[in-house]
Amino acid sequence: MLLYDYFRSSAAYRVRIALALKGVPVERRFVHLLRDGGEQKQPAYLAKNPQGLVPALELDDGTVLTQSLAIIDYLEALQPEPRLIPADPIRAARARAAALAIACDAHPLGNLRVVSYLQQQLGQSERAVLDWRRHWASLGLEAVEALIRPAPFCFCVTPTIADVCLAPHVFYAERFGVSLDPYPNIRAVAAVCAEHPAFQAAHPAAQPDAAEAAAGP
Repeated sequence: MLLYDYFRSSAAYRVRIALALKGVPVERRFVHLLRDGGEQKQPAYLAKNPQGLVPALELDDGTVLTQSLAIIDYLEALQPEPRLIPADPIRAARARAAALAIACDAHPLGNLRVVSYLQQQLGQSERAVLDWRRHWASLGLEAVEALIRPAPFCFCVTPTIADVCLAPHVFYAERFGVSLDPYPNIRAVAAVCAEHPAFQAAHPAAQPDAAEAAAGP
């Protein structure tokens, strides 16, 4: 399988965590979201993912899957263990709710294409855009703080889909100066995730294209 990836993408980060947790090997192809006006907008990539977003997962038969949570659902079916969706239906629903609060409500509002529209089409200043990012990231953290029950991961002794979504959101929030001080549950879970090898392997700083981006113009 081939993963179209970008080191700082929260959605791609989720999929990297899931792949690492499940031990599923993939090849990587990096799609630089800022280079040359955005490689994700090039026709060759749009033919793979018409939304022009990362990640995308190309299967051996040429089928391309898009949207991080849909890809993770596929991986859950392909490699059921370790489970990312708890067996208990209530715990499963709660894990999905926390994941969706991040992936569907908080994260999209700080997405590159939203931020670009604010700047380029609506003429918002860098300061206004930073305030926007911090506002929506903080609202997401507030909701998840109330939803999760550290045990020591969000709901269980092992990572679930909630942790897979939370770790990238924590990285994003801290990158833009959002303090985790008001969120003790999230701080506790984030600390446990940071010590887990799968989360370490998936971290943006550990990706080959992070070094390439740092060395570039």
